[in-house]
Amino acid sequence: QVQLVESGGGLAQPGGTLRLSCAASGFTFSSYAMSWARQAPGKGLEWVSGIYSDGSGTWYADSVKGRFTISRDNAKNTLYLQMNSLKPEDTALYYCAKLKEGCTYYSGTYYCVTDYWGQGAQVTVSS
Repeated sequence: QVQLVESGGGLAQPGGTLRLSCAASGFTFSSYAMSWARQAPGKGLEWVSGIYSDGSGTWYADSVKGRFTISRDNAKNTLYLQMNSLKPEDTALYYCAKLKEGCTYYSGTYYCVTDYWGQGAQVTVSS
């Protein structure tokens, strides 16, 4: 069965860095686009970043552009999210997602369709 397991979350200070990993299994990882989404307390889901199946293309929400970098290692079936210059507003539960379809960009927001999620990794940015 499909499994997505996030790791690497934790507590960081403003301006700090964290790197999330997502270990995938149960499907042909290299055949699917992948994405990271987050949900902050009391807020809706935000699609943060996505990457093509072969890593040739990426996209980022405006809120993280220039600070976060998505990457993947298809040989290791692993997705990454490097988060730099962290801000308190980055505090959220971060999910790795296998995309079922391509994402749509509309009015400054990405909307994606996914069929599998990980359990989430908590990221807290606080001094």
